Amino acid sequence: MTLDAVALEVMWHAFASVAEEMGLVLIHSALSPNIRERRDCSAALFDAEGAMTAQAAHIPVHLGAMAESVGAVRALDPTPGEVFILNDPYTGGSHLPDITLIGAIDITGQVGGYSVVRAHHSDVGGIQAGSMPAGAREIFAEGVIVPPLPLTPAVERVLLANVRTPETRRGDLAAQRAAVERGADGLRALAGRYGWPAVQGAGRDLMDYAERRTREVLARLSATGLTATDWLEGDGVDDVDVPITVRIDIRDGVFHADFTGTAPAVRGNINCPLAVARSAVLFVVHTLLPEDVPTNGGVQRAIRVTAPDGCLVNARYPSAVAAGNVETSQRIVDTLFLALARGGIRVPAQGQGTMNNITFGGQRAMGDGQRGGGEVGGWTYYETIGGGQGASQGAPGPSGVHVGMSNTRNTPIEVLEMEYPLRLRTYALRRDSGGAGRWAGGDGVTREFEALASMELSVLAERRRHHPAGAAGGGQGAVGRTILNGTPLAPKVSTLLEPGDVLRIETPGGGGWGTPQQGDDR
Repeated sequence: MTLDAVALEVMWHAFASVAEEMGLVLIHSALSPNIRERRDCSAALFDAEGAMTAQAAHIPVHLGAMAESVGAVRALDPTPGEVFILNDPYTGGSHLPDITLIGAIDITGQVGGYSVVRAHHSDVGGIQAGSMPAGAREIFAEGVIVPPLPLTPAVERVLLANVRTPETRRGDLAAQRAAVERGADGLRALAGRYGWPAVQGAGRDLMDYAERRTREVLARLSATGLTATDWLEGDGVDDVDVPITVRIDIRDGVFHADFTGTAPAVRGNINCPLAVARSAVLFVVHTLLPEDVPTNGGVQRAIRVTAPDGCLVNARYPSAVAAGNVETSQRIVDTLFLALARGGIRVPAQGQGTMNNITFGGQRAMGDGQRGGGEVGGWTYYETIGGGQGASQGAPGPSGVHVGMSNTRNTPIEVLEMEYPLRLRTYALRRDSGGAGRWAGGDGVTREFEALASMELSVLAERRRHHPAGAAGGGQGAVGRTILNGTPLAPKVSTLLEPGDVLRIETPGGGGWGTPQQGDDR
């Protein structure tokens, strides 16, 4: 039975509310500030065939790649009620810190769908605290690899034996399990209210509707041969620019992104699996759609992504990928926007184009066990820092926000200083860092950390050499800077800090939109 417009709207919000509840359970149950405060996590519902039914408004780079995770679990022929765990980027994951739990939802003795939660854990082992080492040359250096497996006590023990903060990880995994269970309960409640056949039909109708709306929009944007190249600033091993090249063809309501010409996989960890590249393309397509198009698997049916096997955005095992998920995904978005703008399609100017990943970690001093959940061994802290968003026609870019493939929050200063041996000396907008334009780009952020103990530091950042571009004649945003004790650092670096060392991060501004006119602020 095909639903009318009102019934479709009701069921869309019903599915989405289940996904949002899953996310809230995870956020309010987690121990680590990265999940509890920064909300570096995502939740979604999938149908029995592995297509996304609905998602919470969480992290684009997580959500766009989740279908690969569900596909990997479906290949194991799960039984109703089983819960699986994985983080392997080459078997459905994104990068190792993103641990995904997938529950096969039991509906009348059959697998009726999947509840999925992905969360960034601030340590999963590897050569450096925080599992985001700038100099990793293969995936084994980045942490413990978990292929799709049923989540049993034995599997959890193996995982926790390989991390620096096992008690915090245990608590975050418990929060993820609770969120998965909430998703299963929510889908069963919908089945009880409307009947399972009606719920199944609604999911199919919503995906068909999203596909139809997406194809209609893309048909109006028909364009071929839109090309662009943008660069990543080193890979953590070799500090040379690495090109990402894309050709976009929009034909017959299908958006095709071809990454032929992109650099081969590199020695460092800016490589990414194709699932991450797909998620970036999906994000860009969503920006072209009206807000009332449901976010589900129907949109993905209108998207095609190709890339040479073994290139930077379609890396092969065992290439290192920790920065690919967070930084390369951002540059893919920027490259796609640049190509679309050259084709006359109105898109925003480039935003800061980086997540400014900062990872600290070390050992606690004796008597300092009250912080960080009571662990007296290692500690780790991870955050990303917002910057300027690109302006668009009719609106300036917001300042001090997470841009593109990230949608996290900041960590409150009080939480950071209470739980870790760090002091925030400065946290402010970086005035006048946004590009000039008819509508100005958003400003970046200045965030300055003082180390209060010896610790390891890793920074994975971009836009330290190449400015975020403006659009339609708008000015470029300011580049970012990473400064340690007054000395500028490379975009990607790992080093040791001693008490009193000061790390200053100045994040990039967004590009402006349109030629500045008299009377504009900038």
